[in-house]
Amino acid sequence: MSASETLDRLGRRMRDFWQRVTEGLQLEDLWTQFKSEARASYGFYSQDVDWEAVNRATQWQRPFYIARALFWALILKLSPARRVLLLLAIAMLVFSGMNVRRDLGILGTLTLFLLLVLELADRVTMKRDLVIAREIQQWLVPEAPPAVPGVDIAFATRPANTVAGDYYDAFLRPGNLGGHDRASDAASLGASRLLLVVADVAGKGVPAALLMATFQASLRALAALPNSLAELVAGLNRYSCGHSLQGGRFTTALLAELDPATRALTYINAGHNPPVLRHASGSFERLEAGGLPLGIEPEAAYESGSVTLAPGDLLVIFTDGVIEAINEDGQEFGEGLLLELLRASPGGLGVASARGKSASGMTSQSAGETFVPSAAATLDELMAAVERFAGATRQHDDITCLVLRTT
Repeated sequence: MSASETLDRLGRRMRDFWQRVTEGLQLEDLWTQFKSEARASYGFYSQDVDWEAVNRATQWQRPFYIARALFWALILKLSPARRVLLLLAIAMLVFSGMNVRRDLGILGTLTLFLLLVLELADRVTMKRDLVIAREIQQWLVPEAPPAVPGVDIAFATRPANTVAGDYYDAFLRPGNLGGHDRASDAASLGASRLLLVVADVAGKGVPAALLMATFQASLRALAALPNSLAELVAGLNRYSCGHSLQGGRFTTALLAELDPATRALTYINAGHNPPVLRHASGSFERLEAGGLPLGIEPEAAYESGSVTLAPGDLLVIFTDGVIEAINEDGQEFGEGLLLELLRASPGGLGVASARGKSASGMTSQSAGETFVPSAAATLDELMAAVERFAGATRQHDDITCLVLRTT
């Protein structure tokens, strides 16, 4: 083999190695990812710093106070055995730098590498378990919305961690009797109604995901009974109070029931961000009627609201992760930007759509007609706007959104 062939082969191996390490990311993307992870890690460790004590220190003492506090925040997150390994590695590297014994530098480096291997093993094991938990969690939410004539639905979620505390659902349940709306329900006895749910368990990660699973189970069980929406929410609240650690793990939720025949929407907002209803006329309405978050007060009273949807109306239900998404400057996406996006065009987002849908999900356009995008296209544009705003900044909360458009 000639020298040029050897160099070419070596170059290919180096490129393959680099591609495998970077997963195809460019240097700019790698640097952006590193900055995002560094900021997130600093925020994680700085939570344990007593900043009041730091601020009381003199100006020249503050850097030492901060370094010491961050060191203890780091070392106390290790097991006792690994703390000793870390201290030994640091001591050996310091003595090596003082030329006491040069071989201590090698031993210190190997000890740090051993510590890294141990921590990576724990992380990989935990990551594998979390991936399995996420797969199980994905079974608890619908893969696709139900087919309901005259109603177009789409939903999406972006968990802040591997598992999430947000929940969304949309399914048909039998027409109900009971509660304050017995008379109206009697007229539609036996008719299916569309139940829409978006909920957000306080907190994040595994504890929130476990409570989300219990919320889903209790919701499905109660929804199978012939009760009204008010009775359903009251039952969910009682169940949540029994599993909320004395109110420490409450759940905000928006539950709505739509009669497809009349487009009458009944809803209860349990401490959730008020959904945005953009009427085809261009006016806005917020769905605010309700009460406390679920899991705080067992006997809490919940007021129900109602509205009749018209063709072309757009309903956007979201969790606070949407409006509280932050960019690298610490600015929040905010409700103002969300409303601005929905106000951007007659369709609510994107360009409009009229009658009839194409295979791509966008409605077709006839001469002289405006048209609105499908619920899926509207949702994609909204989620893309949030992602563009946040960039590579790691988010502190799950982002979930459900879009319903009447046709």
